[in-house]
Amino acid sequence: MKLLIFALCVAVASGGAGASADTWQPSQGHRQVRIWPGVAPDTQPVPGPETTGQGHAVLAGKPYMWVGNVVQPTMTVYAPEGRNTGAAVVVFPGGGFAVLAIDLEGTEVCNWLTSRGITCVLLKYRVPSAPYDWRCDCRPDNLVTSKSSLEDAQRTMGLVRRHAMEWHIDPHRIGVLGFSAGGYLAAEISTNYQRRLYRPVDDADKESARPDFAVLVYPGHLATADNSLNPNVPVSRETPSTFLVQAENDNVDGVKQSLVYYAALKKADVPVEMHLYAQGGHAFGLRRTQVPITGWPQLVETWLKTIGMISN
Repeated sequence: MKLLIFALCVAVASGGAGASADTWQPSQGHRQVRIWPGVAPDTQPVPGPETTGQGHAVLAGKPYMWVGNVVQPTMTVYAPEGRNTGAAVVVFPGGGFAVLAIDLEGTEVCNWLTSRGITCVLLKYRVPSAPYDWRCDCRPDNLVTSKSSLEDAQRTMGLVRRHAMEWHIDPHRIGVLGFSAGGYLAAEISTNYQRRLYRPVDDADKESARPDFAVLVYPGHLATADNSLNPNVPVSRETPSTFLVQAENDNVDGVKQSLVYYAALKKADVPVEMHLYAQGGHAFGLRRTQVPITGWPQLVETWLKTIGMISN
């Protein structure tokens, strides 16, 4: 699966297969809205206009789509199908902070969540952003705070709580779910929610940015070279209940990412559940395969019931 991440980054740099200058649009019946009323804070230059494209690799018989050069972050709200549990999840796609795997780790996740009665809020956060630097196609410091992306995540959590009644959401049952770099972003907002990184712009920024739970799927950037915790994710007793899943043959971020974060959560007495599998690689999303790790979404559903976020 390392090839997937490499191909995504190459696609952005070169235009990629099927690349266009059009901004990404959700499926019919859904509308993405800007999360900032004007220019987003701490906006940084990017290589060009927002671009969407289709990757070269095929996963579970299907290609994937990426989005790059996002300077106007948006959220798209997907209402639950049938029974509404009252729970909501803000989804952070991965892509190494270079691009966003918008369908594999975004819209396909929302399709699953809404089918289970959970409101899904898909965040198209700003990329490229730290720790990735598009000028050198590298990560000079792989452990820095992804400031612009985290600002977008904090802002979105406030907006969801502000609109909870309108969207038929319980403001005390709003979680986050992130993949790879998005998993790191989920850990960042789980541990950096008390103070906004930007100057508040409206009443949404008065709402709590703390998730009520977090799901991290093959997360990255959590472990240092000496297998200690990234200091930019200061775990405490107030860190929300967390679910971790990763494959031991993940050759992109490595299983130590989940192990180190799990140990920190346990030390702080934070409720945590971790599932490690022998096979699965990296960037498998929700697409069904023959390996056991493909059943992880059912484990998340069970866990959400055990922590009282959804009912039987």
